[in-house]
Amino acid sequence: MRYNKLGRTGLFVSELCLGTMTFGGGDDMWGKIGQLGQDEADALVRVAIDGGINFIDTANVYSNGRSEEITGQAIRNLGLKREEIVVATKAFGEMGAGPNARGASRYHLIDACKASLKRLQLDHIDLYQIHGFDPATPIEETLRALDTLVQHGHVRYIGISNWAAWQIVKALGESARLGLHRFASLQAYYTIASRDLEREIVPALLSEEVGLMVWSPLAGGFLSGKYDRADESKTDGRRATFDFPPIDKDRGYAIIDVMRPIAEAHGVSVAQIALAWLLHQKAVSSVIVGAKRPDQLTDNLAATKVELSSDDLAKLGETSALPAEYPGWMFERQGEYRRTLLEKMR
Repeated sequence: MRYNKLGRTGLFVSELCLGTMTFGGGDDMWGKIGQLGQDEADALVRVAIDGGINFIDTANVYSNGRSEEITGQAIRNLGLKREEIVVATKAFGEMGAGPNARGASRYHLIDACKASLKRLQLDHIDLYQIHGFDPATPIEETLRALDTLVQHGHVRYIGISNWAAWQIVKALGESARLGLHRFASLQAYYTIASRDLEREIVPALLSEEVGLMVWSPLAGGFLSGKYDRADESKTDGRRATFDFPPIDKDRGYAIIDVMRPIAEAHGVSVAQIALAWLLHQKAVSSVIVGAKRPDQLTDNLAATKVELSSDDLAKLGETSALPAEYPGWMFERQGEYRRTLLEKMR
């Protein structure tokens, strides 16, 4: 297991992060993703820690707070040293009735953070993330609320999830202008089958030194190896009941066709190749992996040992590359001469 700096901070996080969306369950969307109780969750956390993971991610909306409760209790049940784990959670989604029981306002965030701390049984959250962009709340208000939480010791670092590049850069500018704590990371959807992030967001993250946490790295199970073009009638797996995130399946099957022989050559699963590809991407700080069973998590952990060759990366890159889009193709055309000069310097 390698450990990467989270953005511009001095915090090191494991390249794989344990996601807890499968903890809790219920009759809604979360129940379709997972229904793990305390004992099952404890077993997964144990496997993660033994595998070198020091990073755990949850959110207050997962099973309406139950995931946070189970995560916090697992830390206690396993006797984990608080100073050796990095705990991340998120706020934004609906946590009650009324218009103010959601969003990124000061009104909501202060209370949401305190509620998360209680559920997690912790005195501080290492990484507190805004789970989505709130069009009703000025960015400055959100930043000042988060800065208050940091100043009071409730939160160590702050981040966002599912924001656009312009929103991230605007927030960083406001933080610098106002002297407030800046966002350390973005949590976003990114897979070899869905590389949209590379158009605007990845360049922004690299330019501004913001870390990237990847959610759903196997595209909701599509890249697990269970699915292929020859048998689209699969009825098991998460996508059978919850077909999310959206994916161009024809394009996805073409990528899987290239991944299978590479996986066979390395003696690993297709899922491990999908994870290993992400771990080879410069912008990625940590990849969030969730599981329902210890053997699934063990398989994911093994991806850290897969070293893709330059030939492997070229094949995977070619078949999964995004189609050219303006202004990207104009950057390539107009910047070629200056880019060549830079390469000669190296």
